[in-house]
Amino acid sequence: MESSLPVEELTSGASGRIIPLFKNLRRSVFSYQTYRRLIIFIQSIFLWVILLSRWRFSTSPSSPPPSPSAATTTVLGKRRKFALRRDEEDTQRRRALAEALDMVVENDGVSCRWNTSLFFGAHRNALFCRSWFPVTDELRGIIIIIHGLNEHSGRYAHFARQLNSCNFGVYAMDWIGHGGSDGLHGYVPSLDHVVADTGAFLEKVKFENPGIPCFLFGHSTGGAVVLKAASYPHIENMLEGIILTSPALRVKPANPIVSAVAPIFSLVAPRYQFKGSHKRGIPVSRDPAALVAKYSDPLVYTGPLRVRTGHEILRISSYLMRNFKSVTVPFLVLHGSADRVTDPLASQDLYNEAASEFKDIKLYDGFLHDLLFEPEREEIAQDIIDWMHKKLDSGNLENVYSQC
Repeated sequence: MESSLPVEELTSGASGRIIPLFKNLRRSVFSYQTYRRLIIFIQSIFLWVILLSRWRFSTSPSSPPPSPSAATTTVLGKRRKFALRRDEEDTQRRRALAEALDMVVENDGVSCRWNTSLFFGAHRNALFCRSWFPVTDELRGIIIIIHGLNEHSGRYAHFARQLNSCNFGVYAMDWIGHGGSDGLHGYVPSLDHVVADTGAFLEKVKFENPGIPCFLFGHSTGGAVVLKAASYPHIENMLEGIILTSPALRVKPANPIVSAVAPIFSLVAPRYQFKGSHKRGIPVSRDPAALVAKYSDPLVYTGPLRVRTGHEILRISSYLMRNFKSVTVPFLVLHGSADRVTDPLASQDLYNEAASEFKDIKLYDGFLHDLLFEPEREEIAQDIIDWMHKKLDSGNLENVYSQC
């Protein structure tokens, strides 16, 4: 009887998107390196066939390319218009739901002013944004929240009010394809676009709040977005620091074939839903009520992972892993030791390798992925607030010493 290979569960960075990883691939019929070379060889032949066929087709004088019939063109045009109309209707539906969310809980003891707005990002997409500000005008600082994959900014209202109670203003932005923003739900054409939108939104916030220190906060894949954004000097110069919870820093494909074919399928069928990733989700919180609230939220995408989105997660993760040593921005990274969605050891590696002079890490024993939705959410949020106070106080001391 043949013995099956043991399977380890990893994810793409989205809650519940499980990808099997064959741990003993090196001991299978083909070695890991041989298997990888074979896949790359097959991919190379496939690409050469495509390129040669296109070259022959474009240079052959005796066989001009057939022009599509008027009927075919009409059918394709109608399908394209139908798809665009469907996406627009879905966006409007989600935007109405986002607008209808009540961002203040009565009798929670926190007085704040909240607002919603649309921000046109780096690629002119309408992005849904929220803000919460304490009634007092004496702001200690501002924090911009970048949510995780498949969720939305409205889920962080409780965290925002806790920040308001400590005189921090809060902004939050829904990514493209998320919450009340433009785009197909759950589809991210490029995480670099999200990085660019984050930088543009930060510039807007700084312009509207001159002289007030700003922090970026990112959760899960949003943490990867924030870390990459802060790697650009012009963005780092606008920041007091960044906070990362459960960042998606080490995301590996199931096996080498995924790395080989993902770029191709990402171009050929970017919106295709990879149903093989849509298995029963692993827990992301130890609070049952928080799990019910998340997966019953119509603004949380719970469908299969889309091909381009998955490829983008692999791409940004690979970039960040190669560039840990070039990180210089002040940061706090927080991770649960029992997180099975993103790798807590990758957060430890970031802390160990980063060149940042002001950096801290906090690992929570036995905690899961969605730290701000764990039963101890109040204590975790307070750890974040304490770190921001610590960073701001250290900056004040540096200013005092520089004036002496």
